[in-house]
Amino acid sequence: MIIRIAMPADRLHIDAILREAFPGPQEADLVTRLEDDGDVVFSLVADVDGVVCGTVIFSPMTAPFRALGLAPLAVLPDYQNQGIGAALTHEGIELARVEGWDGIFVLGDPHYYQRFGFLAETAAPYDNPYAGPYLMALSLLECDMPAAVGKVDYAKAFAQL
Repeated sequence: MIIRIAMPADRLHIDAILREAFPGPQEADLVTRLEDDGDVVFSLVADVDGVVCGTVIFSPMTAPFRALGLAPLAVLPDYQNQGIGAALTHEGIELARVEGWDGIFVLGDPHYYQRFGFLAETAAPYDNPYAGPYLMALSLLECDMPAAVGKVDYAKAFAQL
């Protein structure tokens, strides 16, 4: 498996992955809006034997520090439960750390994302419309993320979900 930065030629593969991995077109439409708005900080894809079978998108968050939102993460159904989503997530976290981001937020299944260090407790101090057990954050700093000041929110394309 190769995890790499998505290239323009991967766009159709990413769209197909999102449409097959989710029950409706919302996530594929979200990525199109993020791209149209210039709100994709980076996108990764997983390539297994020449098949682009997984993707993860990172977009900027409005926050009192440098924060990213992780969403969506998707793997083609025939390739799920093989560690591809985990590899994409680990690589994305490391790239965000190298690029100097302070933290990452994700809205998802706590059981899945806690293994990467995402915690609802880390996100809880920040004002967000999705606040609760499914909104989690991961600090990329050597210490905790900055104290809660104001609101954190996803890129504007998320408001249309």
